[in-house]
Amino acid sequence: MATMTKLGIIAGGGQFPLLVAKAARQNGRETVVVAHRGESWPELVEVADHCLWVKLGQLQKLLNFFHHHGVEECVLAGTITKTRMFRDIWPDFKALALWRRIDARQDDAILRALADLLTEEGIKVAASTLYLQNLLFPQGVLGRRKPGEQQWEDIRFGWRIARQVGALDIGQCVVVRDRAVLAVEAIEGTDAAIRRGGELAGELAVVVKVRKPNQDFRFDLPAIGPRTIRGMSEVKAAVLAVEAGQALLFDPEETVKLADQAGIAILGLTEGEDGELSCRP
Repeated sequence: MATMTKLGIIAGGGQFPLLVAKAARQNGRETVVVAHRGESWPELVEVADHCLWVKLGQLQKLLNFFHHHGVEECVLAGTITKTRMFRDIWPDFKALALWRRIDARQDDAILRALADLLTEEGIKVAASTLYLQNLLFPQGVLGRRKPGEQQWEDIRFGWRIARQVGALDIGQCVVVRDRAVLAVEAIEGTDAAIRRGGELAGELAVVVKVRKPNQDFRFDLPAIGPRTIRGMSEVKAAVLAVEAGQALLFDPEETVKLADQAGIAILGLTEGEDGELSCRP
C-alpha cells in the first residue's frame, strides 16, 4: 500500500503538469515526475519529490525510473508538440517497438498504446483530472458578450463538423464563418488552427471545440486559457464555444477579462440527446 501514495506524472509542456503535481502533494501523494526536455516547465523540479528529465522517445528510461520508485499509478499531463515526431525524437528500442504496434499515428491511438504498455508494466493510468475537477470548463456564458443569431447558427454548424472531425481522431477544433469551414485542427494544434481560420475569415470567426466520441479522461484534455483568447483577438474572432466539462480552463478570471476586452463571446455548452445545444448551467 505504501507505493500507492506515489503518483507518477508523465509531464509535457504548459502549466498543467505543475498544477497536477501541486494538487497531488496537497492530497498526500509523493510525486515522481518524468519531464520532457524542450517541453516541460523547469519549475516542475521545485514541486516534484523525484524528477527525471528525458528526451522525447526515451521510454525505457521512463519505465525504469517509475519502477525504481515503486510507482503503480500515473497520469499523463501537458502537451507535446506533435510535429516533433518528425524532427526531434530519440526513440529507444522500447519506443520503437511501441511505435510499430500503432497502425494510425494519431493522438488517441498513440496515447492508448502508451497507456496499454504502462498497464502491462503494472502501472495504472489514471484520469489527468484526478485532483483537478475544478479546472473543467464550466457551462454557461462566461463573459459579458453573447453570440448573435448568425453566430449561433455558426456554432451549431461548427459543432456538427467538429464532432465528425473528432470521430476521425484528427482534432477537436474547427473555425467557421457563415457556415463555411475555414480551418480544421490537425497536428498543428488549436492556436495555429485559430490563426489560420481567423486570417481567412478576416473577422468574426467562430471557434468551436468539442470532445471526441468516447473521450478518454486518462489523456490530457484540450485546454483553453489566456493564450487562446489572445490568439483569437489577433484575428478579430468573435466567439469561442467549448463543450462544457470536456476541456480544461486555465486562469479563468484572466481568460474572461481578455475576452471581454476583445469583445469575444466565450461559452460552455452541453449537447442534449436530441442534439440541441444549451448554455444554461
